[in-house]
Amino acid sequence: MNDPIGVFDSGVGGLTVAREIMRQLPGESLIYFGDTARVPYGSKSRKTVCKYSRQIANFLLTKQVKAIVIACNTASALAREELEELVDVPVIDVVRPGARMAAETTKNKRIGILGTESTIKSGIYEEYLHQIDPEITVVSKACPLFVPLVEEGLIEDRVTEDIVGRYLHDMKEYEIDSLVLGCTHYPLLRGVIGREMGESVRLVNPAYETAKSLKEMLREKNLFAAPGNRASHRYFVSDGVEKFISFANAVLPCHVSETTVVDIESY
Repeated sequence: MNDPIGVFDSGVGGLTVAREIMRQLPGESLIYFGDTARVPYGSKSRKTVCKYSRQIANFLLTKQVKAIVIACNTASALAREELEELVDVPVIDVVRPGARMAAETTKNKRIGILGTESTIKSGIYEEYLHQIDPEITVVSKACPLFVPLVEEGLIEDRVTEDIVGRYLHDMKEYEIDSLVLGCTHYPLLRGVIGREMGESVRLVNPAYETAKSLKEMLREKNLFAAPGNRASHRYFVSDGVEKFISFANAVLPCHVSETTVVDIESY
């Protein structure tokens, strides 16, 4: 089935998920939508995030996608169930795959979660982790400045190091051995976060785990593209084409030359 897979995020962070899908499923075509006009989602209400997610899902369905990947932890936490009821294609989120991997990797059952304010407030990671193992201790920290730092390209910058140190200083006292990068922007700060936490803490990248879950779902439902299919990827945003293209070409394994602006409010 050569129909594309729809991937969406509040901005450019979901490109880390798209990158992993391209690497693990090179024969699959993608339709990526970045809601760059309304980023960030992490400080917005559940009602607003659900509204935005519905509009984007409606847009993706016009492109005949065979599955939708919510490449945004906030939207995964707040809007996944609503989207599953709205659409008639499979929906993959980024929260559950990341939680499962953290539970598998922890040795001392102490897991840290970094996320946006909305993701942390939702308690969705704690909920999933305690379903897997009620004895797991979860230490959560909202890091609202990480998204704008990434969006501005300040990935290896002194100000970013200072902010990371300030956010994570207290977390180190809890002796966690597994840390979930619970926002798709955060893997781009992996180097800075890893240096701050030290080698004893394993960083879990939900983007990688989400691509694995997508691959399993496509296999189960017999939705793989035909062998030899030549994948093609298309990119859409709600604003800021030039900035998006520049960022995409720094993140993705393929070259992005064109991105289309969509009036997402009309959906």
